[in-house]
Order: sequence, then C-alpha cells, then structure tokens
Amino acid sequence: MLTRRRFIAISAAVAPSMALANTGPYVETGIALGARVTLRLHHPDAPHLATMAMEEIRRLEGIFSIYLPTSDLSRLNRDGTLPAPPFELLECLSLAGAIHAASDGRFDPTVQPLWAAEAKATQRGHPLTDSERAAAKGLTGWAGITLSPDAISLRPGMALTLNGIAQGYIADRVAALLSSHGLTRALIDTGELRALPEGRWTVHLPDRELPLEGRALATSSPLGLTFGGDGRTSHLIDPSLGRPIQPKWRSISVSAPSAGLADALSTAACMMDLKERIIALCDQVRGATLESAISI
Repeated sequence: MLTRRRFIAISAAVAPSMALANTGPYVETGIALGARVTLRLHHPDAPHLATMAMEEIRRLEGIFSIYLPTSDLSRLNRDGTLPAPPFELLECLSLAGAIHAASDGRFDPTVQPLWAAEAKATQRGHPLTDSERAAAKGLTGWAGITLSPDAISLRPGMALTLNGIAQGYIADRVAALLSSHGLTRALIDTGELRALPEGRWTVHLPDRELPLEGRALATSSPLGLTFGGDGRTSHLIDPSLGRPIQPKWRSISVSAPSAGLADALSTAACMMDLKERIIALCDQVRGATLESAISI
C-alpha cells in the first residue's frame, strides 16, 4: 500500500528573522490532501485567522481531493464531466496546462489511469502487462480535457490527479485569504511553502539554508513515495513512456512567485536528467528559480 503522496525534503524554521517582532508566531496545524499543514502567523488576531484558514483548506480539499468521493475532482473523474465547475478547479487546471506546455508534457495530470493501474498491479503482486500498460496509456493526454466556465469534460475513460500542484495551489489561496484580512507576516506550509511579503523565514534545504520572503518553495523527491514501499519504484509516472520514472534526483527544490507554480515545476523537473534542462524549464516561468537539485 502507498503511504504518502508527497515527500517534502525541507523544513521551515519555527521562528522568522529577528527583523520581526521578538515574540514568536502563532502556530496552527492540521491535515489536508494527506499532508501535514502548518500555519505560522504574526497577527494580534492570529487564532481567529488560523481558524478561517483551516476552514478554507477544508473547503478546497472538497474540490481537489482524489480520495474524497464527494469532491469536485472525484465527481469529474467518475462522471467524465463537471457542470458549473468551481473557479478554483478551473484556475488550477489552467495553471497545470501552462506547466504541461512549458515542460513539453512532462507535467501531466492525466496520468491518473496509469498511476491507478500501477497501484493495482502492485497490490496483486504482478507487474503490468504490455497490453495493460498500453490500455492505461491510451486514456491519457492533455488534449482530452475540455475547460470552460460552463463545464469541464474528459474523454471517456480519462481521470485526473492534481497531487502535483493542488497542495501548492491551496497554499496560494490561503495566502490570498490571509492577506485580504490584513495579515502580512506568515508562513503557510501545506506540503509546499508560501511566505507572505513581510518577514524572512529560514528554510532548510538538503544542501543549504534558504531565506524565504514573499515567495513560495516546493520540493519533490521521486523516491519519497514508492509503489509498494519498495524504495525503488517511484510514484512519479513518465507520461511519454507510461511507466514510473527512473529517478536521477534525490530531491529538487524550486522557488517561484506562487506555490502552485513551484509545486508543478518541481514535479516536472524530477523527470529531467540534466540540471541544465531544469534551469531552462524554470527560465520559461517568470520568477521561478531552481534552488537545489540533489542527485542520487
């Protein structure tokens, strides 16, 4: 059985830079999309704002979760169409489409049928046959998605996973909510990090410390989650081959203006074999930077 959908090889320091007030931040924790959520807020009304943020996270989980049968994403996968989709799902899919194009298709949420087939094969104890893999791969492809404010539709048999972008996108939405209530000093950790404009937070990457201020950071690890927990078969699927990637990297960290962008870019980068190609990918997205790439 799979244990976690994402593995984050970074940790944020509890206290921000001493440029902030001497008192520490208010800390609130929870769970969303299978990952631990931590909010660190500097505000006189921090407990109330944290409650609001957690409620927003639960609302967004009801849109993006692939495991909740009542979520909008689950309904889309089950029915093949979703009338009057929520704005957040349309926006996240539009962002995913942009990174799909920038990465030459390496970032592809339509790999869910392949992912599900690999998981099923792992449970039965036998690898996918060539025909099974070909059948699952035939149900993928970004061109099979139709997006409009009236409805989102999928080609018959298709299904989506947004686990490579939704955690970051949720961090961005929480940041927007907190900012709208006057909060300027906060670090939001939904599995991906988003820092509000004021205050510098120290993030510990595998190879160095990184100050984070008014930006987002995401780290992906191809072997942080493996099929069957074997430590070898990555949970990341190469959409061009229709099979788990052969990992070249222990972890990749990307910073960007938004956590959704950083999340998707770090996922796509794991499928590249050269650091120069990852840098070229980040160069296509304004404000994105490769911060760390640790090879295996």
